[in-house]
Formats: sequence, C-alpha cells, structure tokens
Amino acid sequence: MITVNKPGMQMTIQDLGRNGYRHIGVARSGALDPYAMIIANRLLNNPDNTPVIEITLGLAQLTFTTDCVVALTGADMKATLANSPLAPGWTYQIKAGQKLCFATSRSGFRAYLAVKGGIVCSPTMGSCATDVAAQFGGLTGRALQTGDHIPITHYNGIWSQRGAISPAARQHIRVHSSPHKHLLTEQSLTAFCQTTWHISPNSNRMGLRLTNQACDLTHIRSLPSLAVGPGSIQLPPSGEPIVLLNDAQTTGGYPLLGTVISADLHQFAQLKPGDTVKFSYVDLAVAAQAQSKLNAHLQQLKLALNTLKIKR
Repeated sequence: MITVNKPGMQMTIQDLGRNGYRHIGVARSGALDPYAMIIANRLLNNPDNTPVIEITLGLAQLTFTTDCVVALTGADMKATLANSPLAPGWTYQIKAGQKLCFATSRSGFRAYLAVKGGIVCSPTMGSCATDVAAQFGGLTGRALQTGDHIPITHYNGIWSQRGAISPAARQHIRVHSSPHKHLLTEQSLTAFCQTTWHISPNSNRMGLRLTNQACDLTHIRSLPSLAVGPGSIQLPPSGEPIVLLNDAQTTGGYPLLGTVISADLHQFAQLKPGDTVKFSYVDLAVAAQAQSKLNAHLQQLKLALNTLKIKR
C-alpha cells in the first residue's frame, strides 16, 4: 500500500489511456508522457500498460506500507528516499515505512512512478486512466488527495538496479500541415512557425495555451464542430494557440493550425508555464520516420533489459 501524504499540484493514476470511445465523447486520458511511463514499466519488467502514478510539478510525499521495487522516470523533481537522493531513469527498492519525497522539478514537469507488479486498480472502459473532468478511472475518478491509500503489489524478491535513457527532447516540435489552410493566411502560418511561444499558466491536461504578445493571430472565424484529438492545435479568436492534450474534448469549432506528430506530442508533458517552444511543419514521411526512430529506441531498451534478465 502507498499512502499519499502530500499530492502536490496534481497526482493521478494513469495508464496508456482508453481508446475506442471518442465517438461517444470520452477522452483518451492516460499518461501525458507515455514514453516515460513505458520506460518505467520496462525497467521493472511490467507490461507497458501497467498503471503508474503521474506527478505534476512535485512538492509531493508518499509513504510505503509494504516492501516494493519502483522505477522513477520523467521530470527530475529532486526526489529523495529516506533522505537519499534519487535520479530519474532508475529502479529503487523501497522498504515498508519509508517515505518518498519530491521537491519542485529541476527539469521537466511530470514524473512517473511505476511499481513492480503494478498498482491495483479496476479498469473503466478498458483503462485505469484517471479522467478528472468526467470523474471516472483511477481512484474514484479524481486526482489523488492527502490520506488516500493506493493498493500495490507486494514484492520482496530478487531485484537489481537498472537504468535507462529517455528519448532526447527537441527544440522544434514537428507538426502536420493545417487542414484549414484555405481559412488561414500564409502570413499566419509562417508567423506561427517563426514565433517562439511561451507556455501559459492557463494550461492543464486538457491543453497547453501558447502566448506571445508580439505575434497577432487574432481572427473571427468559426467552423462547424469537427473531430479533434491529442495534438490538434486550435486557433481560438484570441489568437493564442491551444495544443490539445489527452483530456481534451473530442470536438471543436476553431480552425486548426496543424497537428503535432505523434513522436513529438509527449514532449508537451514536460513543458511547464514559462517554458518556450517553436514549431516546424513536416510531411507524413518525416513523421513516420520520427515514430519509427522512437519505436526503435524503446525496442532496443526492451532487448537490452531482456538480455540482462537472461544473464542473471
């Protein structure tokens, strides 16, 4: 069992999300940085979709009431276990009664805590992902709170400390071209890519709002509702683009500046208010190549960890 002493800014139970329900208005939800989550689970030889705890910003504290082995990935939140520092990207053994503490993030914005054997959680619509807006999944459909008890699998078997390198971050986020080019001027699309955008504090798991007072993309256009999803970049009348994330609505009536390619979308999980980002348009071939490269990184990690397991 894990007891939540301090949940920090936001702490939720997530997996890779629920698919196949967008036609009835159900968001995908799930870990905003799925690759950090997958790496954490692979370090523990868990199935990739094993539920984890997603920790936003830090300032959190957990107490473990049973022995277990965990993996910590994603943002570096200056974590400590019994006052000893922990680095992200590694596995650690935790004894009953020990406290795992997180300060504010040194780099990144979301950390992932996986447990050997997994968190015990009943799925809703095939997933344990917490959808706070819809109030289902995770622990009774809400963010974790002080005093919550999270059931986990007890494990006191053989373990060895293992680590992994996460995919490198990019300075420019790659984007598929806009399906609404006919509604937007060439100058607007060029300005979107040439501008250094700032992450607004008015951002959450539904979407990241981008700001730059020097770039004016204001408009008065609206569209009939159309399907949108994680990665869609909406342009509301204010001219401040919104990058939709996992908890976003399934339809929208704003023009789209484009769609973030799947290989780059996870990077928005690690951007905090005040961080900057730039965009560049790419074609489908580049997007497919980027996804193949990312998949190869994860496959190499899996093979390397399996080799270590065989040698033991």
